[in-house]
Amino acid sequence: MSSNHLTFDISALANWMRDHVEGYAGSLTVERFQGGQSNPTYKLVTPECAYVMRTKPAPVAKLLPSAHAIEREYRVMAALAASEVPVARMYGLCEDESLIGRAFYVMEHVEGRVLWDPSLPGMSAAQREAIYDEMNRVLAALHSVDYRACGLTDYGKPGNFFARQIARWSKQYRLSETVSIPAMDALIDWLPANIPREAEEQVCITHGDYRLDNLMFHPTEPRIVAVLDWELSTLGHPMADLGYQCIGWHIDPVSRGIGGLELPALGIPDEAEYRRRYAARTGRGDDGYWNFYLAFSLFRIAAIMQGIVKRAADGTAASPQAMDAGRQAGTMAAIGWKIALRD
Repeated sequence: MSSNHLTFDISALANWMRDHVEGYAGSLTVERFQGGQSNPTYKLVTPECAYVMRTKPAPVAKLLPSAHAIEREYRVMAALAASEVPVARMYGLCEDESLIGRAFYVMEHVEGRVLWDPSLPGMSAAQREAIYDEMNRVLAALHSVDYRACGLTDYGKPGNFFARQIARWSKQYRLSETVSIPAMDALIDWLPANIPREAEEQVCITHGDYRLDNLMFHPTEPRIVAVLDWELSTLGHPMADLGYQCIGWHIDPVSRGIGGLELPALGIPDEAEYRRRYAARTGRGDDGYWNFYLAFSLFRIAAIMQGIVKRAADGTAASPQAMDAGRQAGTMAAIGWKIALRD
């Protein structure tokens, strides 16, 4: 997207960067990144350097409560800068919506690869194994961060994590509901009644959307150089993140999963091995409640997808693929309900 097709004032943004971004110099051009479903993302290009800007949606958007909290993204990435979790450098946050018509932040432009297909076509078995092990390593590193020491003690409410999350996403789903999904109705009833008693004992920083295409890999090495899209991060339960990432083993390639593929031939660990590696790195297990964590994660992604459908219907989604992605809500809910009923 060229600068003259943007809906905000480039000169106002350039003036703000001159005052707030260390080392900023020169003329500014702006390009819109394609893809993503939530917060619009732009590449800011100067003669000497490139940056990335994330914004809330355009001011015409009808935002659901607590959605698009870019200030939280900024805060958690800034806090993790000194940790073993790879994040982009944060340059500045602007919550004054009068400047360009919406809140935004500017961060480092990290060079690397975003891998969209979890089957990793074109790679060798050894390369795929290394990519999956690196995803596992970084998730374990995130869950091992001392959130108190890095200033995030108040980043989420203490206790009752799953109860609050189920209530939140149930509400968001109802606000976004466009068609009846019986499996979602069943999960909304089942999940609150089946929260593991042990679930509240573990607290860590959770990413909330930890998956392959939210990770930036080194251009040639199987090494993550930046974890992206922290909008849904909070203080929560580690199994919420692990369960969410493991959704991929239960959905087919049409839904961008790896279910049904010949994983040994591909070099991709099966779900049990992936969980075993995580447990070895963190000392954390699922306490025998894995079906709950998976069902919760599928319920949550179904609610998120239904929100994408609603935004597409309202004309505010950040991607033209929003409606297509959102149609999977029923599929995710059905898989989640099937897992909930497993012995």
